[in-house]
Amino acid sequence: MPLITSRQHALVRQCRAIARGDANRLVLDGWHLLDEALGAGFALETVAARADVSPGQRATLERARRAGAEVVRVSASVMDALSPVQAPTGVVAIAARPAVDPRALAAPAPALVVAGFGVQDPGNAGAIIRAADAGGATGVLLDRASADPWGWKALRASMGSTLRLPVLRDESALNRLMAWQADGLRVVAADPDASARMYDERLDGPTVLVVGSEGAGVPPEVLRAADARVRIPMRARVESLNVAVAAALLLYEAARQREWVEIV
Repeated sequence: MPLITSRQHALVRQCRAIARGDANRLVLDGWHLLDEALGAGFALETVAARADVSPGQRATLERARRAGAEVVRVSASVMDALSPVQAPTGVVAIAARPAVDPRALAAPAPALVVAGFGVQDPGNAGAIIRAADAGGATGVLLDRASADPWGWKALRASMGSTLRLPVLRDESALNRLMAWQADGLRVVAADPDASARMYDERLDGPTVLVVGSEGAGVPPEVLRAADARVRIPMRARVESLNVAVAAALLLYEAARQREWVEIV
C-alpha cells in the first residue's frame, strides 16, 4: 500500500476541490461515514488513511479495497491537508454522488417526506436528514436555496443518514410538492401564525412536512400551495425554534400518530 508524505500530492488538491463543491463527487471524513458508505454500496474511488490504524479499521480498509476503491496510506501532515475538518479522524474517502430517483422519496406507503426551503446552514440540513431518518421519514427534499446535503459539513451533521435515506436537492422543489399533491400526498407546512397546532392535524396518511429558514420561514408561495398549516406550541416569549428541532418535533408527532414510535 503506497505511503503519501507530500502535502503537494494531487490527491490533496483533489480532496480540497471536491470539499469546496463538486457536482459529481463527495468527500467522506471519518470511519463511521466510510462504514455507512460501504454498507450502502456507494461507489468509492479513493480511501486515504493514516498508517496507525486499528485492526478493525484495517478490516474496513480491506472492505473498501474489495469494493473497488484505491486505498492509500498518508502521513499525519498529509491527512491534515486532506481532511476538511479541524480535527481529522484519520480517514478520508472520495465517492461518487448517487443519482436519486425522486419517486424513492415517497416510497414505501404511507409516505412521510420532509421538505426544507431556505435551510442554508449545512449543519441544520444534515440534522434535518438525521432527524428524518430517526423519525421514520421516507425521504428528504431540499430546495436550491438550501445547503448542499452532499457537502462534507452536512454529511457529518447527518451522521450517515444521508447515505441511507433518499435525499434530493431540487431547483424545482415547489413543483415537486405539487406533483406529490397530485399523487395524493398532503402538504403540511410549519407556520408560527397558523391557528392549528401540529397535534390537530392528521399526519398518519401520505404527508410532506415542510419547514423553512428560521428567519424567513416557509416561503409564501409554498404556504399558499400547502394543504394545511400548523404551528408548534411554544411559550410566548420564544419567537422560533431551530429548523432542525422543528422538523424533528413534527416528525415525531407524525410517528406518534402512525403508532410505531414508543412514547413514554
